[in-house]
Amino acid sequence: MKTVARSKTKSVDIEAAPAKVYTFLADPMNWPRYAVVNLRSVSPGRDGWFKALTKFGEGEIKVDGKEEFGLLDHVWRDPQATWKVYARVVPNGAGSTFLITLFQPTVMTDPQFDHAMKEMDIEMAKLKEIVET
Repeated sequence: MKTVARSKTKSVDIEAAPAKVYTFLADPMNWPRYAVVNLRSVSPGRDGWFKALTKFGEGEIKVDGKEEFGLLDHVWRDPQATWKVYARVVPNGAGSTFLITLFQPTVMTDPQFDHAMKEMDIEMAKLKEIVET
């Protein structure tokens, strides 16, 4: 039995100040604008949770952010699984780098996780495009 999940860290350099990138990402209502492969819609929920509709069905997101450290960790839960995603915006010269580490959920096969990580590349490019304009 595995005790450590597979993980993948994605990053994107963005020509925008960390505060701008953080503000955009700290609001899950913005996420469908860049997470174009996976997210269909996000709406306010209860107790800090946001309802989300994905290509796989319904779930919920809750952000545990700390702007002073650029932390944008969040929890995802749906009927199949719950997992934590670790994310951060860090200064990079006059711009920023956004990093996100994802762990393979037990409900995902290796090929499914690999495919999801390729899709993340599309979403990271979209995030860069949106925040830079």
